[in-house]
Amino acid sequence: MARKKPTGKQEYVLFNVVYEDGTMTSNRKVPSEAIGGFEGDEPARALFEAQDREIAERSGRPRAAIKSFERAPTR
Repeated sequence: MARKKPTGKQEYVLFNVVYEDGTMTSNRKVPSEAIGGFEGDEPARALFEAQDREIAERSGRPRAAIKSFERAPTR
């Protein structure tokens, strides 16, 4: 019987992000190895800002600054 190869499945943590203009995005993915440690969830902010810059470049519409973010509730 053949063994299955490991898939290298990456774990994600989901966040809800609230922006200065009052808009909100739900279930933003962040790799679980990118957060934790001494800083807690704060490294996720840099990832969200990088994603927002990339989206703004493609769409031509800048995103407001991040006001707050929190982990999305799990099911």
